[in-house]
Amino acid sequence: MAQKICSTPTEALQGLLRDDMIVAVGGFGLCGIPEQLIIALRDSGVTGLTAVSNNAGVDDWGLGLLLQSRQIRKMVSSYVGENAEFERQFLAGELELEFTPQGTLAERMRAGGAGIPGFYTRTGVGTIVAEGKEHRDFDGSTHILEAGIRADLSLVKAWKADESGNLIYRKTARNFNPAAAMCGGVTVAEVEEIVPLGMLDPDDIHTPGIYVDRVVQTESEKRIEQRTTSPSSS
Repeated sequence: MAQKICSTPTEALQGLLRDDMIVAVGGFGLCGIPEQLIIALRDSGVTGLTAVSNNAGVDDWGLGLLLQSRQIRKMVSSYVGENAEFERQFLAGELELEFTPQGTLAERMRAGGAGIPGFYTRTGVGTIVAEGKEHRDFDGSTHILEAGIRADLSLVKAWKADESGNLIYRKTARNFNPAAAMCGGVTVAEVEEIVPLGMLDPDDIHTPGIYVDRVVQTESEKRIEQRTTSPSSS
């Protein structure tokens, strides 16, 4: 069995990076993002990246760090409303954007990982999402053809892993991570805990190790995207 455990995020990405890659990244907002792998990707200096992710993080965390350093050429996303630098670059024509409905984005990644080159969906029919795409009627309703996504590299965040790369996500931090893990030609997982082989119940595993090439244990900051508090009653 190939050794999958790496000591640092930088080591986990060693030999995998090049300019103009397609990189799929798990997470939703700041929940379940592979934050330390993103920092290592930034520090590598690669440029011209196409980032496939639900959103672009915030200005100073997550994929927002790669926007600050101008390493992302194109975003394939469903929501980008929390990132002012994203807005600035897009409106200035400095950043390419492919808007994709959220469920469609998840299915495009899952389909790519399952070897399905494309699928039809009603989502987006009659909007700018449908422009330039094949239309076809099924059971009296119009659908559009969406392409599966295959990334050169996938970066995901999990709660636990074993030495074979089997992954368990924790609660809502699962979000886009399983789909992102599937669609990468190479997948690297950042985890909070690594346990010996055999310690994970097979029924609890969300992403089988066959999809995961490298694993690195890190400490998570777990930032809050928007902190909302109530005034004190005293």
